[in-house]
Amino acid sequence: MTTARPVREARPRIEPWQDPEAVPFVRIQGVTKTFGEVYAVDNVTLDIFKGEFFALLGPSGCGKSTLLRILAGLERPTSGRVVIDGQDMTDVPPWRRPVNMMFQSYALFPHLSVRKNIAFGLEQERLPRAEIAERVEEVVRLVRLEGLEDRKPDQLSGGQKQRVALARALVKRPKVLLLDEPLGALDKKLRDQTQLELVNIQDRLGLTFVIVTHDQEEAMTVGSRMAIMRDGQIAQIGTPSEIYEYPASRFVAEFVGEVNLIEARFASVNGSTMRVRAPALGIEIVTDRPVPALPGEPLWVAVRPEKMSIAKSPPPETGFNCVTGEVFDIEYLGDVSVYHVRLDNGLFLRATEANKLRLIERPITWEDRVWLFWGPDASVVLRS
Repeated sequence: MTTARPVREARPRIEPWQDPEAVPFVRIQGVTKTFGEVYAVDNVTLDIFKGEFFALLGPSGCGKSTLLRILAGLERPTSGRVVIDGQDMTDVPPWRRPVNMMFQSYALFPHLSVRKNIAFGLEQERLPRAEIAERVEEVVRLVRLEGLEDRKPDQLSGGQKQRVALARALVKRPKVLLLDEPLGALDKKLRDQTQLELVNIQDRLGLTFVIVTHDQEEAMTVGSRMAIMRDGQIAQIGTPSEIYEYPASRFVAEFVGEVNLIEARFASVNGSTMRVRAPALGIEIVTDRPVPALPGEPLWVAVRPEKMSIAKSPPPETGFNCVTGEVFDIEYLGDVSVYHVRLDNGLFLRATEANKLRLIERPITWEDRVWLFWGPDASVVLRS
C-alpha cells in the first residue's frame, strides 16, 4: 500500500527588491550632474539588484542617458556616489569598471569582420589567442551569428549589426551591461523580436542589464523593473504592471500607456471605498483604492481605455462610474478598436475593445449613442 505524498503549495517568488535582506548590486546614491546651471540628473538615488533587467524610461532630455553614462564612467557626477558589487566606482575610469556599454549606433569598425569586431576588446587586453577564439565562438553561438563571422558590417542587416554589437559587449563578460537605446534603429517587427531575444540572453547569462529607452512598450517588455524619469529626477520606480496599473502621478499615467484623466474633488471614504465628485461629468466616481485627501481637495482620476466598457444600453447601475455620449471617431488598429466618445458637455473619453470577430458590420459605429462605464477597481485617484 502506498501513501500519497502531501502536495506542497507553491510559494510566491520573492524578488530581490522585495527582500529587506537583499543587497543591491548597483547603488546610485544621491547622484547629481549639472552642466552649467542645468541639472541633467538631480539627486537620484536608485538600487538595482543582481540579475535584474532594469529599464530607465522617460522623454528626451529627462536625464536617463546621462545617468547611464555616469554608470559607465563616461560622465563624472557633480555629487553623489556610484557603487557596483560593493566597490565605489565614482572615481574609477570607464576602462577599469566591470561594465560594458552598447550604443544605439552600434559603433562597429567598418573595415573589420564580425569576428574581429567581437574580438577587438579582448585583443586590446592581450588575452591569449586560444581564449579569445573560444570566447568569440561562445558569444557567436549565443546571439546566433553562426556563418556570418567573416562578413563586414556593410554586408549585414540592421538586426545582424545589433547582434554583433551585443556580442562585442558580452564577450568581455561584464558584471553590468549598459544599453543605450540599442534597438532604436530597427523596424517595429524586428525590434519586437529582438526585445524577447535580449530577455532570453540576459536570463541565460544571469547578468545585470540596464537599458535606457523612450519606448514604453520596450521598457515594459524587457524590464523586470523600471524607473520613470522626468526633469532629471525619478518620478516612480516599480515593475511594469505596478507602474501601468497604479501610476503615482498624472505624468506617469500619461507617459506610460493611454489614459483618460478626469478632474475630481474628494467626497468621502468608507473603509476601502473612496468616492470623488467629477463636476465636469456630473457624476460620482468610486474607487477601491483610497488615497489620503482633504474634503474638496482637487484630484485626478485615471482610467485606462481598455478598462472602460462601451454599450448602446445603460448598465444596471448608472449612479456612479457611468457616462453617456456619442461616438465621434473610431481607430481600427487590427487587434483592437479605440472608440472616441464625445460627452454631452463636449469632453472626450476613450474606450478600447478587442476585435474578437471580423468586423463586417460594427455593433457600435460612428454617431451611435453609447454608455461608458467601469468598475471601482479601474479608477486610480491621483493627487498630482
